[in-house]
Amino acid sequence: MYWSKYFSNILDAFGHREVKVSGYGTVTADHVAPFGDDSCPVQGMDAIYSETDTDEQPVIIGYVNTNCLAGEGEKRCFSIRKNEDGSYSQAFYTWMKADGTYEIGGNTNNLTQYAALNTALQLQISKMEEQLTLIAAGIAAGGGTYTPGDISLDISAAKINEIKCL
Repeated sequence: MYWSKYFSNILDAFGHREVKVSGYGTVTADHVAPFGDDSCPVQGMDAIYSETDTDEQPVIIGYVNTNCLAGEGEKRCFSIRKNEDGSYSQAFYTWMKADGTYEIGGNTNNLTQYAALNTALQLQISKMEEQLTLIAAGIAAGGGTYTPGDISLDISAAKINEIKCL
């Protein structure tokens, strides 16, 4: 096994990633990752390069993460962007925290349960309509006329079908 520096990669027609690293010369090796993990490192990351015994096919078995923030029992995934000055910064993250919360790109807003919110709002509209009917009856008893208008509320545009929660 050798410490290496990542330079570049290519994706073949089969979706197989081959990376180019330098350590003891410049070499290419297969990128190895856990099942379901599709990620590409940024140039200059420290990589762990290893040759294999079976067919002498070298592999990159991991990268040194210098952006660690997750605490014990936590999992954080993040993407990196290249800035105009050539430096790198975090672009986006998700973070499953040990306190049971899950951050998606930040921690200033909350997701809501659409169905429960919509039910509560529609109930509130029913209560408002009942009150307007009583108001109209009171006005009519005094000799005036008042017809309550249609009250409706549509929050369907706020529903995100692609993200589900408890």
